[in-house]
Amino acid sequence: MSPVFDCTTEAGRADALPKVAEGVRRGALVVLPTDTVYGIGADAFSPDAVRDLLDAKGRGSDMPPPVLVPDARTVEGLATEVPEYARALIREFWPGPLTVVLRAQPSLAWDLGDTGGTVALRMPDDEVALALLREVGPMAVSSANRHAYPSSRTVVEAATQLGASVEFYLDGGPSTGGLASTIVDCTREEPTLLRLGAIGEEEVMDVVERSRADALELSRAEQTDAGAATEAPTQDEPRETSDDE
Repeated sequence: MSPVFDCTTEAGRADALPKVAEGVRRGALVVLPTDTVYGIGADAFSPDAVRDLLDAKGRGSDMPPPVLVPDARTVEGLATEVPEYARALIREFWPGPLTVVLRAQPSLAWDLGDTGGTVALRMPDDEVALALLREVGPMAVSSANRHAYPSSRTVVEAATQLGASVEFYLDGGPSTGGLASTIVDCTREEPTLLRLGAIGEEEVMDVVERSRADALELSRAEQTDAGAATEAPTQDEPRETSDDE
């Protein structure tokens, strides 16, 4: 029987997190609470651990897991060519139930599966998940259930489905979210909604449009300033004189 750690108290988290972090670093799988549903996680930079995660869920490499991060700054090290509207979505909805799909940094030594050169990133709004992420760094995390089975809203539901394939279970109490995260493809000029979840399409597009309006206003202001600077005479520029002088 894999150990279940009570993380509903500060003392419980202080006891559990060092042990679980050490396990994740050596390739163990962990079930952890998030702000949506319970997740099954592994070190994102351990190909063996990621394969174990997919095996535990009954999935193949054609369904790569998303990556959870401890803060928005981590995006710069994991993704490239991040459009401004994606940054606006991150500022608005992180931490929270929004997953953004971006172009992955080509130099990264990881194997999440058949990603097509992309990575799906999210910062969860859950103190247990964030505390673990701060300890171990980015984690490949998928919903804690067997493929095609219901998502788990409690650690007991997750353990019933995944059993001994997971080494550690972190119990953060019943999930309060219920809905999965909304997934937005940000790899192109126009965002594409891949999955509707806890954040509605109208909310997403409102942020995108505001971001573009702000960028347009800034561009116009910069052009105005540049034009004014060009027209203004410099101190060294000779003045025209008249016969009266």
